[in-house]
Amino acid sequence: MKLILRILVTGLALMAFSGLASAEGDVEKGKKVMKRCAACHKVGEGAKHRVGPMLNDLFGRTAGTAEGFKFSKAMRDAGAGGLVWNEESLAKFLAKPRKFVKKNKMSFSGLRKESQIKDVIAYLKTFSKAKVEGAAIQ
Repeated sequence: MKLILRILVTGLALMAFSGLASAEGDVEKGKKVMKRCAACHKVGEGAKHRVGPMLNDLFGRTAGTAEGFKFSKAMRDAGAGGLVWNEESLAKFLAKPRKFVKKNKMSFSGLRKESQIKDVIAYLKTFSKAKVEGAAIQ
């Protein structure tokens, strides 16, 4: 009976731990997924704007406001309307960029797998000073 109880407790602990890990995303997997974005976006030391804005310090930034980058009117308007990049807003954007901010310039159709979105967010968070949580624009 004790053996069965130990196995059950161990199994529950492993399930709980794996659920937490997947909820947070995997930084290394996110780095690999970000390679799809590298033609347009840079991140890390020395990152500069390209076709898209550099993504350092993205979390907590008002949409359409990275200094030195010319954003679409749609993205500037979204920022003026209150869109600030956090985990929730970025997840929605990465899933369907053109639906989340209509008429934005990003040509990427989005990431289909929720795990990839979480992984990219985990990776990008390593390049942001602010770890902002909160509601996205409605």
